[in-house]
Amino acid sequence: MSNYVTEAVQSVLRGTKAFCKFLSANDTGQTGGHQAGIYISKSSVSILFDKLGIKGENKDRWVKIRWHDGTVTDSRFIYYGQGTRNEYRITNFGYGFPYLRPEYTGALFVFVQDDEEDYRAFVLNTDDEINRFLDAFGLSATETNNLINVREKDFENSEQTEIDRFINGLKVDFPTSEIMSATAREIQNTVYNHAEYVSSNPDRKLLEWIDVEYKLFRALEYARYGGIITSGFASIENFIVTANQVLNRRKSRAGKSLEHHLSALFSANGLRFEEQVVTEGNKKPDFLFPSQKAYRSAIYPTNKLISLAAKTTCKDRWRQVINEADRLRGRSKYLCTLQQGISATQMDEMESENVVLVVPKPYISSYPRERRNRIWTIGQFIEYVKEIEGL
Repeated sequence: MSNYVTEAVQSVLRGTKAFCKFLSANDTGQTGGHQAGIYISKSSVSILFDKLGIKGENKDRWVKIRWHDGTVTDSRFIYYGQGTRNEYRITNFGYGFPYLRPEYTGALFVFVQDDEEDYRAFVLNTDDEINRFLDAFGLSATETNNLINVREKDFENSEQTEIDRFINGLKVDFPTSEIMSATAREIQNTVYNHAEYVSSNPDRKLLEWIDVEYKLFRALEYARYGGIITSGFASIENFIVTANQVLNRRKSRAGKSLEHHLSALFSANGLRFEEQVVTEGNKKPDFLFPSQKAYRSAIYPTNKLISLAAKTTCKDRWRQVINEADRLRGRSKYLCTLQQGISATQMDEMESENVVLVVPKPYISSYPRERRNRIWTIGQFIEYVKEIEGL
């Protein structure tokens, strides 16, 4: 690393907050317009101000910035909220300031907060310097114009280490879906902790487990097929065989992943349930609460029976759940999905068939606003089952 890059990396690691972006033509005055300083994205405002600006008002504060060449500027953070403007910039660098000239367009600006009034800044202007800095934090060019989350990158590196350790220790090409899901949960719980989320925030925990399993599966795919794909195929037939293997395995994993993680959540919350048990004929709900024995007992109250289907997508497949349990005909049947949004018409059809959607809380905003109150979160469903089962 050049000295500037080394200093920039160390400064980010020591600082309280850090930000980086590629200087735009507007930043450097190349557009020919009035130079208003370095633009800071709204997602990164916390490095400038404690609170967001208020539309209709300007706000500012002054700080000292020490640049990589030793220059110190008394610079101004300003929010422009008047008229049509709604932006944050760093201004006032002094006469003859070199780094906002057109030749620095495309340079990487690294900005670090040391304390409330003192900052450091680096302008990296060669491909080598830029790439070395980004590589030090595992950032891609598309992840700039944001705060640098050093702790998050540490987590990601630890996560990748655990994934590599699992893959390197495998004795088979691909483990079963149960093992893949269980390993993903173990990795996520080990690296990120927050085991309490299984009960306090099950919606978040489910999505985190699924995200890690996706990364795990893709890493395993690359380990198994990366070399083949890179070296090419001897024939179209070989390509088709490999492609079909990859696609079929992906479909199988995606279909089972949600079920495995829901089962882990339900178990962690102490719910009584059974999976894939027969109700009548060939009918098998994904989850039956509390059990097949209770379902088949004529004296067990119907209002204490619950069925839940798990489908990653449900735009068309939701109708499959309607007849999965004859005893529950006319009662609510629950469908957990990772589908992000369906039409109002489909939601109305579901309601007419007593199908209640159960969706991870962050996904609910993708559904029609006027019908979101019909949707249950994962946490809401778990609490409902607890109430029915007297837990």
